[in-house]
Amino acid sequence: MNATATMHPSSRREFLANVGRGMLTASVGTALAADLGFTSRVFAEDAKGNRLTFGPMEPLVAMLENTPADQLLPLVVAKLQSGTELRTIVAAAALANSRAFGGHDYDGYHTFMALAPSFQMAQELPEDRRALPVLKVLHRNARFIQSTGCHEHEALHEIDSGTLPTQPPEPSSLREAMRQSDRAKAERTLAALTRDSVEDAYNQVQQCVQDDIDVHRVVLSWRAWETLDLTGKDQALTLLRQSVRFCVDAERERIKRKRPEPAVRATLTKLLDQYRLLSQKPGSRKGDDAWIETLCQAIYAGSGSQAADAVAAALAEGMAPADIGEAISLAANRLVLRDPGRTHGDAQKPPGSVHGASVGVHASDSANAWRNIARVSNHRNTVASLIVGAYHTAGQAGQASQQPYPWTEHLEKVKASDAPALLAELETAIRAKDQTRVSAVVHRYGELGHPARQVFDLLLKFAISEDGALHAEKYYRTVCEEFATTRPTLRWRHLVALARVTASEYGFPAPGYAQACQLLKL
Repeated sequence: MNATATMHPSSRREFLANVGRGMLTASVGTALAADLGFTSRVFAEDAKGNRLTFGPMEPLVAMLENTPADQLLPLVVAKLQSGTELRTIVAAAALANSRAFGGHDYDGYHTFMALAPSFQMAQELPEDRRALPVLKVLHRNARFIQSTGCHEHEALHEIDSGTLPTQPPEPSSLREAMRQSDRAKAERTLAALTRDSVEDAYNQVQQCVQDDIDVHRVVLSWRAWETLDLTGKDQALTLLRQSVRFCVDAERERIKRKRPEPAVRATLTKLLDQYRLLSQKPGSRKGDDAWIETLCQAIYAGSGSQAADAVAAALAEGMAPADIGEAISLAANRLVLRDPGRTHGDAQKPPGSVHGASVGVHASDSANAWRNIARVSNHRNTVASLIVGAYHTAGQAGQASQQPYPWTEHLEKVKASDAPALLAELETAIRAKDQTRVSAVVHRYGELGHPARQVFDLLLKFAISEDGALHAEKYYRTVCEEFATTRPTLRWRHLVALARVTASEYGFPAPGYAQACQLLKL
């Protein structure tokens, strides 16, 4: 029997349109299809608007979006073997994810946030293993797109250029549209901004991001900017729309539930004015270790408003933004090292776990994002991101243990001193899921002055093989960056934290990892 014979007429039209679109694209390619008059208007019967397509990248994007996870990896490996670059694959996956989810779906945007880190992890590996972390995340990307049906009901569609403002948008126009929870207006404003200047658009997006504190709000914004290194800035509108939609959704929900405006909005405005930060040039005064520790403790132990005030005061005193960011990052790190572990768990995160969406991992990823945004933004957003980053990090120490890992009794049990013996002990402790032991071993390893690269190589292996409850790639890259930008006297705390989280997440192999190893003949 004809498969379409018993379909409802509207379903049959949708089915035939999808088949026709796929056959046309596969046979002649998107560019030629457009030349023949088959534009994106023809490709979709969708009340939301015209289908968003990506020119020469479209066939690869479509393959990554529409292929079931277990069927996808052999196709990707074949592409790589035929000469397609790994960075091109990751860029296409980011576009597929953005089009499918548009910053709405929890699993979807977590996977997007893992794509650029997976490519960065790949650069640390030998050539024959380089694709492994990317294949792992591509499998996850395809799995979530397929399971939610987003390959058939895409979130992002083209924005009609005829509806865009004719005049350059005002400096806070994007935030005002977001506060009105007017998604269409916000997206049109963003489109007009990216048309004129991608940098100006990103700076306006940051005003939206700073309006509330949420780990996904800020990390999604940072990873979108970072991913432009792979996709090119001509895809800025597509990637940044995710952040705008996330912020609009949050504002709409706040208004719907009649919740007050987040306090951080008034706090930020007050401190920028009180310390006259927008009229000052960034400072360059360096803080010594004692200064860093004092600010770190103020952020870690204080309330959000107290931490924000401490950072604003430091900025007014001319302290270097990089040093202030270092203190924020170390305050977040304390939450990992003092995390008592989950009291209640689930199949992927049992009691005692500190991986996944734990307070410390979330705080560290957030601090890293705020710090990176401060680095690439204009002056206003440099100071604002650090103030909001401190506010965000603070106020979370209520359930933390008084003493950070490793404890003295943990260190006393580490007898080895040479690097090979300590590395072997570290791997054994990871496989035993012994968080106290791994923390002590890495602390001792660093204390003895052994090279960090060998520890990173070992932890990278597990960041790739284990599922990590959506956070393994992001947090691994967070620690890599924070270790590199933290002074030598304090940086090993970050690597101790990564070792602890690695031991916590061990034992939950990542879906697709075994298939990827088999395809790469590892």
